[in-house]
Amino acid sequence: MIQIESEQQVLQEVLQVLLANLEPSKVARFWAACNGGSGDYLQLKDELFGQESVKSLSAKILEFQESKPKV
Repeated sequence: MIQIESEQQVLQEVLQVLLANLEPSKVARFWAACNGGSGDYLQLKDELFGQESVKSLSAKILEFQESKPKV
């Protein structure tokens, strides 16, 4: 039997890939551009960063920046 994922499942996977490869600010800007300002930003923010603190986000940003090759 073929199982088709819901739109929400696909979007969640896409967001995980984006967050693994881009800075969170770029993901947010990309998402805003794709949605044309539609949707609930606060809900999206909570979904993406609800379990994060300033300290944990800062650590992830620094880790991300250090993992990228210097240009």
